[in-house]
Amino acid sequence: MDKRKDEPGNYNETSYEKHANWYHSLFPDDAQKIAALENIRDYKGTINHWLQEVFFSALKPFIANKKDRWLTVGDAYGHDAMYLLENGVEQVLASDLNDNFLQFAQQLKLVNEFAAENAENLSFATNSMDYILCKESYHHFPRPYAALYEMIRVAKKGIIIIEPQDPISKMPLLLFASNLLEKINQKLIGKIWKNRFSYEPVGNFVYKVSEREFEKFAAGLNLPLVAIKMLNPNFWFPGSNRMLAHKSEKAFKKILFKKKLRDVLSKWGIVPCQTLSIVVFKEMPDQQMKERLSAADYKLIEIPTNPYL
Repeated sequence: MDKRKDEPGNYNETSYEKHANWYHSLFPDDAQKIAALENIRDYKGTINHWLQEVFFSALKPFIANKKDRWLTVGDAYGHDAMYLLENGVEQVLASDLNDNFLQFAQQLKLVNEFAAENAENLSFATNSMDYILCKESYHHFPRPYAALYEMIRVAKKGIIIIEPQDPISKMPLLLFASNLLEKINQKLIGKIWKNRFSYEPVGNFVYKVSEREFEKFAAGLNLPLVAIKMLNPNFWFPGSNRMLAHKSEKAFKKILFKKKLRDVLSKWGIVPCQTLSIVVFKEMPDQQMKERLSAADYKLIEIPTNPYL
């Protein structure tokens, strides 16, 4: 018999509680929290920093306008807000379900503003932020679609989701094999699609994103444009925050080779990229922004206007 610990309508509350306590359980003392933040501040030049810069490269078309107001969601350490502030963006509010770390991040002057926010129920007014950034957090949410609608409500210009890609939509052989095996025996699917159902220690299902998923989201809300950038930044390993991103380091040379190969294979559609940066615009960006996006290797997908509205 399949027994569930929570009723479906209450599961998210349990998940919020577990997530809110997660980082505190890892760093229970204030001194540990401060040390972790200082490590983030001082890790520049390391492999970990270099890999994070691959993620953040997706934001370069947006930071040209320093006056835009940003909200970062699921930004436990304030790391995403730090990047924006370091690149001249003047108004950035960092938020996470639990603001334990963010309080210390402000004390260390790593962030300016912070708030404890549930991404699925944001306290901000509609259209009150120009851009909302959700980097590597969407897959943690117990109800990511609820968060998606909340973020698009609060954003004035658009939202940016940076997340691992669900590979099956880009791997026709895997899709064909899973469809075939399903006709024979559903249990056989797990033999080739081992992470079909992935869960994290805090209890949430690990969501991965797809291009088509966000096209449908934008079309359903009659939004004008979706921009997609392929990224391959997932080469982290323990100790990467202490090893220099220099070609004299064998580990870094190995990462450079793997990333270059993966970039070429992804570009030609041979293998899916690891991560997608997905931008959903609430209003059509101007020509300058479109040019910046194209120059940064974003694919622009214009959504047809709903003819019945």
